[in-house]
Amino acid sequence: MNILTMSQTLFYLLEQQPNSEKAVSYLKQQADAFNEKQQVAVFYRVFTAIPRFVGKQPINVPADIQFALQRVRPGFTVDGWTLDRLARVWWLLQLPADNQNTYVKTISELFKAGELNELVALYSALPVLAYPEAWTFQATEGIRNNIADVQSAIMLHNPFPADYFSEAAWNQLIMKAFFTDKDVTQITGLQDRKNARLAQTLADYAAERRAAGRSLPDHIGELM
Repeated sequence: MNILTMSQTLFYLLEQQPNSEKAVSYLKQQADAFNEKQQVAVFYRVFTAIPRFVGKQPINVPADIQFALQRVRPGFTVDGWTLDRLARVWWLLQLPADNQNTYVKTISELFKAGELNELVALYSALPVLAYPEAWTFQATEGIRNNIADVQSAIMLHNPFPADYFSEAAWNQLIMKAFFTDKDVTQITGLQDRKNARLAQTLADYAAERRAAGRSLPDHIGELM
């Protein structure tokens, strides 16, 4: 994936939002300041402060921009996002990726310290970050998180798990989605990643629910 092209496309989408002039101006100023000195403290400060300066209104995604996003990163979508979530993902793409260790360490610190909405943005950004293989462990941690919005950010409409999870990790995601009543039809790659171990695990799970007189989750039969 071309990070520069993705960054430009996301910023163009930011500019298209109603009444986004102040938000766009703020982001441009911060990007210019960061590019001049590239201080990690500034990178962190802006990531945290973004909602105060750009707002949290839902975004509108024109069909042509969604098509452009799909061309840059297949499976990636920003439908249903808020402006601060979009701006934070764009901001993450401003971090230079020339040194893998520095890049991964810098963003990993955000995962460690992030509050709810910051974590949602971080997990949403996984498909477009550099060094994707470096984020697989972090992504599986997102599955174990018990906060519904964080789970949804990694499970639903996110191509990263389907592209990079091992079979075991993928199966764990699917089971957790059923356990937490997620709409599994929104899981990217659901049919492509079907496998025999998952089918057997789901069959056992379905048998347990039937034995307990409980109904089966929607769509479980499609994966068995």
